[in-house]
Amino acid sequence: MRIVQLLPTMAMGDAIGNDVLALSTVIRNMGFQTGIYAETVDRRLPEGTAFPVEKMPRLSGEDVIIYHKSTGTDLSFSLERYPCRKLMIFHNITPAKYFKGYNDNLTRISEYGMRGLCHLADKVDYCMAVSAYNAQVLRELNYQCPIVIRPILIPFSDYAKAPDPEVMARYENDGYTNFVFVGRIAPNKKQEDVIRAFYCYKKYCNPKSRLFLVGSYQGMERYYHRLRRYVGALELDNVVFTGHISFPAILAYYHLADLFLCMSEHEGFCVPLVEAMYFGVPILAYDSSAIADTLGGSGVLLSSNDPMEAAMCADRILRDAALRRDSAGGSRTSPIRRSGSCSSSSCRSFCRPFRRMSGKRSGSNCDNFLEGGSKPCEKSDS
Repeated sequence: MRIVQLLPTMAMGDAIGNDVLALSTVIRNMGFQTGIYAETVDRRLPEGTAFPVEKMPRLSGEDVIIYHKSTGTDLSFSLERYPCRKLMIFHNITPAKYFKGYNDNLTRISEYGMRGLCHLADKVDYCMAVSAYNAQVLRELNYQCPIVIRPILIPFSDYAKAPDPEVMARYENDGYTNFVFVGRIAPNKKQEDVIRAFYCYKKYCNPKSRLFLVGSYQGMERYYHRLRRYVGALELDNVVFTGHISFPAILAYYHLADLFLCMSEHEGFCVPLVEAMYFGVPILAYDSSAIADTLGGSGVLLSSNDPMEAAMCADRILRDAALRRDSAGGSRTSPIRRSGSCSSSSCRSFCRPFRRMSGKRSGSNCDNFLEGGSKPCEKSDS
């Protein structure tokens, strides 16, 4: 039996790509044949890591496709043609409304992605959502198959690497309080709300403070220039837009951070929250979409995006050592453990549907289906 992974783009270093690679290791360790196939394969990946969809081997009824759904792609409409069992991992799709007026192509891709997600509601046999928020999206779209929550797998060993020495030398130990947000420049991430909150903090709490907005603005140039104009209109200094930077440079900004401030309005998971927890950075976040799911009890959640409320909460966190420690997740149970390359609970939730295929004890409806029985979302004739 073969278990293959299918996705639109196999990229180097992004969250979904890392998840795919980690799952591939898990599958191989379970004793199954596997492979990664994508419409687009990043040329920077080592040769043999992933292959074009056209090179996918012929599959039979006992095989399984794991389809990673995160964007608009023709794969969503061709998946049903494969004569095998289908498991979908839903990473979320950013609603098109956030891209309108900023990027017409991304708007169309997002709309196409949602059409594909609706199309698949009765075409897949099992779903894994990377957050409870994503699972609820699937239920609202009338997915009837089993849906379980499986956080993405993160290669924490990479975060032990040395931070960029030039970035560290430029900003370290200069007496400034550093606010950091990591994430691509995009309207759903609401960097303007981060700027508003930082403005209030700098004006009313601590003038010797600085904001790092870490992330690429490629494809979102209109939004980026709007943010720059907003910073200028506020006459706000010490706001740094890094643009696309190296991984060691990203690590440096986590090392420099005194507070991770997230005002994002829509997230399917938000890996940077977990990264901030890994580095012990206090987290203040607007309670939206999957944010609370990912934090798992760590961090301080804001009930609104009011900038003054965020500024006052930030000031309290930075002045209170115990609150600062708790908001960094240092004394709480993190949803993803720091050791190893992934969460042990996430691995267990992924392995569960395949246990009976490997001869291990299991009794779920999904396991029966994967063994070749009736689909769990279909009624038996008996």
